Amino acid sequence: MPSSPSQVPAVGPPVLPHPEFAAMMLADGRLPVGGHTQSSGLEPALLGGLAEGDVPALVRTRLRTVVRVEAAVAVVARHHVLAGLPLQQVQDAWAARTPSEVSRAASVAVGRGQRRLTLRLWPGSAAAAALEDLRLPSRPVAVGAMAAAAGLDAARTARLVAYDDVQTLCAAALKLCPLDPSDATAWLLAAGGDVEAVVAAVAHLTEPGAIPAPAAPLLEQWAHHHPTHPRRLFSA
Repeated sequence: MPSSPSQVPAVGPPVLPHPEFAAMMLADGRLPVGGHTQSSGLEPALLGGLAEGDVPALVRTRLRTVVRVEAAVAVVARHHVLAGLPLQQVQDAWAARTPSEVSRAASVAVGRGQRRLTLRLWPGSAAAAALEDLRLPSRPVAVGAMAAAAGLDAARTARLVAYDDVQTLCAAALKLCPLDPSDATAWLLAAGGDVEAVVAAVAHLTEPGAIPAPAAPLLEQWAHHHPTHPRRLFSA
Protein backbone atom coordinates (compact mmCIF):
# COMPACT_ATOMS: atom_id res chain seq x y z
CA MET A 1 0.00 0.00 0.00
CA PRO A 2 1.31 3.51 -0.75
CA SER A 3 2.37 5.30 2.43
CA SER A 4 1.67 8.79 1.10
CA PRO A 5 -0.32 10.46 -1.70
CA SER A 6 2.92 11.09 -3.57
CA GLN A 7 3.41 7.33 -3.88
CA VAL A 8 0.02 6.73 -5.49
CA PRO A 9 0.76 5.81 -9.11
CA ALA A 10 -0.50 8.27 -11.72
CA VAL A 11 -3.46 7.15 -13.75
CA GLY A 12 -2.55 6.99 -17.41
CA PRO A 13 -4.74 6.65 -20.49
CA PRO A 14 -7.09 3.68 -20.09
CA VAL A 15 -6.55 0.59 -22.16
CA LEU A 16 -9.94 -0.24 -23.62
CA PRO A 17 -10.17 -3.87 -24.74
CA HIS A 18 -12.73 -3.32 -27.48
CA PRO A 19 -14.61 -0.38 -29.08
CA GLU A 20 -17.90 -1.86 -27.84
CA PHE A 21 -16.64 -1.43 -24.27
CA ALA A 22 -15.76 2.19 -25.00
CA ALA A 23 -19.19 2.78 -26.55
CA MET A 24 -20.92 1.39 -23.46
CA MET A 25 -18.79 3.56 -21.21
CA LEU A 26 -19.50 6.73 -23.16
CA ALA A 27 -23.24 5.93 -23.34
CA ASP A 28 -23.51 5.47 -19.58
CA GLY A 29 -25.79 8.13 -18.10
CA ARG A 30 -23.49 8.27 -15.06
CA LEU A 31 -20.57 9.57 -17.11
CA PRO A 32 -19.31 12.64 -15.20
CA VAL A 33 -20.06 15.26 -17.85
CA GLY A 34 -23.22 16.85 -16.47
CA GLY A 35 -25.68 14.91 -18.59
CA HIS A 36 -27.97 14.49 -15.56
CA THR A 37 -28.89 18.16 -15.95
CA GLN A 38 -30.45 17.51 -19.38
CA SER A 39 -33.84 16.11 -20.43
CA SER A 40 -33.21 16.06 -24.21
CA GLY A 41 -35.89 18.69 -24.63
CA LEU A 42 -38.59 16.76 -22.76
CA GLU A 43 -39.14 19.21 -19.92
CA PRO A 44 -39.38 22.25 -22.24
CA ALA A 45 -41.83 20.29 -24.41
CA LEU A 46 -44.04 19.29 -21.48
CA LEU A 47 -44.03 22.82 -20.10
CA GLY A 48 -44.85 24.04 -23.59
CA GLY A 49 -47.97 21.89 -23.76
CA LEU A 50 -46.87 18.51 -25.10
CA ALA A 51 -49.16 15.73 -23.86
CA GLU A 52 -47.50 12.85 -22.05
CA GLY A 53 -48.95 10.43 -24.59
CA ASP A 54 -47.01 12.23 -27.32
CA VAL A 55 -43.57 11.64 -25.79
CA PRO A 56 -42.75 8.79 -28.23
CA ALA A 57 -43.56 11.18 -31.08
CA LEU A 58 -41.13 13.68 -29.56
CA VAL A 59 -38.46 10.98 -29.51
CA ARG A 60 -39.01 10.29 -33.22
CA THR A 61 -39.05 13.99 -34.11
CA ARG A 62 -35.80 14.66 -32.30
CA LEU A 63 -34.11 11.71 -34.01
CA ARG A 64 -35.13 13.05 -37.40
CA THR A 65 -34.07 16.64 -36.70
CA VAL A 66 -31.91 17.73 -33.76
CA VAL A 67 -30.25 14.36 -33.22
CA ARG A 68 -29.52 13.83 -36.89
CA VAL A 69 -27.62 17.11 -36.89
CA GLU A 70 -25.73 16.27 -33.70
CA ALA A 71 -24.85 12.75 -34.82
CA ALA A 72 -23.51 14.13 -38.09
CA VAL A 73 -21.49 16.76 -36.23
CA ALA A 74 -19.96 14.08 -34.00
CA VAL A 75 -19.08 11.88 -36.99
CA VAL A 76 -17.41 14.78 -38.80
CA ALA A 77 -15.61 15.89 -35.62
CA ARG A 78 -14.27 12.35 -35.18
CA HIS A 79 -12.98 12.40 -38.76
CA HIS A 80 -11.30 15.78 -38.25
CA VAL A 81 -9.49 14.56 -35.13
CA LEU A 82 -8.24 11.44 -36.90
CA ALA A 83 -7.19 13.48 -39.93
CA GLY A 84 -5.33 16.04 -37.81
CA LEU A 85 -7.72 18.85 -38.78
CA PRO A 86 -8.91 21.59 -36.40
CA LEU A 87 -12.41 21.34 -34.94
CA GLN A 88 -13.41 24.98 -35.29
CA GLN A 89 -15.08 24.51 -38.68
CA VAL A 90 -17.14 21.64 -37.28
CA GLN A 91 -18.11 23.77 -34.30
CA ASP A 92 -19.16 26.59 -36.62
CA ALA A 93 -21.25 24.21 -38.73
CA TRP A 94 -23.00 22.96 -35.59
CA ALA A 95 -23.71 26.53 -34.40
CA ALA A 96 -25.16 27.48 -37.79
CA ARG A 97 -27.60 24.57 -37.52
CA THR A 98 -28.59 25.30 -33.91
CA PRO A 99 -30.46 28.63 -34.07
CA SER A 100 -31.44 28.94 -30.40
CA GLU A 101 -28.77 30.45 -28.18
CA VAL A 102 -30.39 28.59 -25.29
CA SER A 103 -29.85 25.24 -27.02
CA ARG A 104 -26.29 26.20 -27.87
CA ALA A 105 -25.53 27.16 -24.27
CA ALA A 106 -26.95 23.90 -22.91
CA SER A 107 -24.88 21.90 -25.39
CA VAL A 108 -21.68 23.76 -24.55
CA ALA A 109 -22.28 23.19 -20.83
CA VAL A 110 -22.16 19.43 -21.37
CA GLY A 111 -19.42 19.73 -24.00
CA ARG A 112 -17.16 21.39 -21.46
CA GLY A 113 -17.58 18.40 -19.16
CA GLN A 114 -16.78 16.03 -22.01
CA ARG A 115 -13.74 18.10 -22.93
CA ARG A 116 -12.48 17.89 -19.36
CA LEU A 117 -13.01 14.12 -19.31
CA THR A 118 -11.17 13.68 -22.61
CA LEU A 119 -8.19 15.67 -21.37
CA ARG A 120 -8.19 13.58 -18.21
CA LEU A 121 -8.55 10.14 -19.78
CA TRP A 122 -6.56 10.59 -22.99
CA PRO A 123 -3.79 13.13 -22.28
CA GLY A 124 -1.44 13.59 -25.18
CA SER A 125 -3.92 12.16 -27.69
CA ALA A 126 -4.94 13.83 -30.93
CA ALA A 127 -8.40 14.33 -29.42
CA ALA A 128 -6.97 16.11 -26.39
CA ALA A 129 -4.85 18.34 -28.62
CA ALA A 130 -7.85 19.24 -30.76
CA LEU A 131 -9.97 20.07 -27.73
CA GLU A 132 -7.17 22.07 -26.15
CA ASP A 133 -7.59 24.47 -29.07
CA LEU A 134 -11.40 24.58 -28.65
CA ARG A 135 -12.19 25.65 -25.10
CA LEU A 136 -15.98 25.72 -25.44
CA PRO A 137 -16.91 22.75 -27.63
CA SER A 138 -20.50 21.77 -28.19
CA ARG A 139 -21.64 18.40 -26.93
CA PRO A 140 -21.51 16.64 -30.34
CA VAL A 141 -18.09 18.06 -31.22
CA ALA A 142 -16.70 16.86 -27.90
CA VAL A 143 -18.37 13.46 -28.33
CA GLY A 144 -16.77 13.11 -31.75
CA ALA A 145 -13.35 13.85 -30.29
CA MET A 146 -13.92 11.36 -27.47
CA ALA A 147 -15.04 8.76 -29.98
CA ALA A 148 -11.80 9.21 -31.92
CA ALA A 149 -9.76 8.79 -28.73
CA ALA A 150 -11.75 5.71 -27.68
CA GLY A 151 -11.40 3.93 -31.02
CA LEU A 152 -15.04 4.13 -32.10
CA ASP A 153 -15.81 4.00 -35.80
CA ALA A 154 -18.20 6.44 -37.47
CA ALA A 155 -21.27 4.23 -37.13
CA ARG A 156 -20.69 3.63 -33.42
CA THR A 157 -20.17 7.36 -32.96
CA ALA A 158 -23.49 8.22 -34.58
CA ARG A 159 -25.27 5.46 -32.67
CA LEU A 160 -23.81 6.71 -29.40
CA VAL A 161 -25.15 10.23 -29.98
CA ALA A 162 -28.60 9.00 -30.96
CA TYR A 163 -28.88 6.48 -28.14
CA ASP A 164 -27.69 9.01 -25.58
CA ASP A 165 -30.37 11.49 -26.60
CA VAL A 166 -33.16 8.92 -26.36
CA GLN A 167 -32.01 7.40 -23.09
CA THR A 168 -31.60 10.88 -21.55
CA LEU A 169 -35.15 11.75 -22.55
CA CYS A 170 -36.55 8.48 -21.25
CA ALA A 171 -34.70 8.84 -17.95
CA ALA A 172 -36.07 12.37 -17.55
CA ALA A 173 -39.58 11.11 -18.26
CA LEU A 174 -39.43 9.02 -15.08
CA LYS A 175 -39.00 12.25 -13.09
CA LEU A 176 -41.44 14.39 -15.05
CA CYS A 177 -44.34 12.07 -15.91
CA PRO A 178 -46.52 9.74 -13.81
CA LEU A 179 -45.75 6.59 -15.76
CA ASP A 180 -44.73 2.98 -15.32
CA PRO A 181 -40.91 2.76 -15.66
CA SER A 182 -41.38 -0.10 -18.10
CA ASP A 183 -43.10 2.37 -20.45
CA ALA A 184 -39.94 4.47 -20.70
CA THR A 185 -37.91 1.33 -21.37
CA ALA A 186 -40.36 0.36 -24.10
CA TRP A 187 -39.97 3.80 -25.69
CA LEU A 188 -36.19 3.37 -25.74
CA LEU A 189 -36.43 -0.05 -27.34
CA ALA A 190 -38.99 1.13 -29.90
CA ALA A 191 -36.65 3.92 -31.00
CA GLY A 192 -34.06 1.43 -32.24
CA GLY A 193 -35.15 1.57 -35.87
CA ASP A 194 -35.08 5.37 -35.94
CA VAL A 195 -31.67 5.35 -34.27
CA GLU A 196 -30.31 3.07 -36.99
CA ALA A 197 -31.82 5.37 -39.62
CA VAL A 198 -29.75 8.21 -38.14
CA VAL A 199 -26.63 6.04 -38.30
CA ALA A 200 -27.26 5.15 -41.94
CA ALA A 201 -27.85 8.80 -42.85
CA VAL A 202 -24.70 10.31 -41.33
CA ALA A 203 -21.98 7.69 -40.77
CA HIS A 204 -20.34 8.36 -44.16
CA LEU A 205 -19.93 12.12 -43.65
CA THR A 206 -16.50 13.77 -43.40
CA GLU A 207 -17.02 17.45 -44.32
CA PRO A 208 -18.72 20.17 -42.20
CA GLY A 209 -20.61 21.44 -45.23
CA ALA A 210 -22.29 18.05 -45.67
CA ILE A 211 -23.86 18.08 -42.20
CA PRO A 212 -27.66 18.08 -42.68
CA ALA A 213 -29.79 20.95 -41.40
CA PRO A 214 -33.35 19.72 -40.73
CA ALA A 215 -35.47 22.25 -38.87
CA ALA A 216 -37.46 21.76 -35.68
CA PRO A 217 -38.88 25.25 -34.98
CA LEU A 218 -41.30 24.18 -32.25
CA LEU A 219 -38.57 22.34 -30.33
CA GLU A 220 -36.40 25.45 -30.57
CA GLN A 221 -39.27 27.62 -29.36
CA TRP A 222 -39.91 25.39 -26.35
CA ALA A 223 -36.21 25.37 -25.52
CA HIS A 224 -36.01 29.15 -25.85
CA HIS A 225 -38.74 29.73 -23.25
CA HIS A 226 -37.50 27.09 -20.83
CA PRO A 227 -34.78 29.01 -18.87
CA THR A 228 -37.27 31.60 -17.60
CA HIS A 229 -39.91 29.11 -16.51
CA PRO A 230 -40.43 29.24 -12.70
CA ARG A 231 -40.93 25.48 -12.39
CA ARG A 232 -38.23 23.29 -13.88
CA LEU A 233 -35.89 20.47 -12.86
CA PHE A 234 -33.52 20.41 -15.84
CA SER A 235 -31.39 22.99 -17.60
CA ALA A 236 -32.61 21.86 -21.03
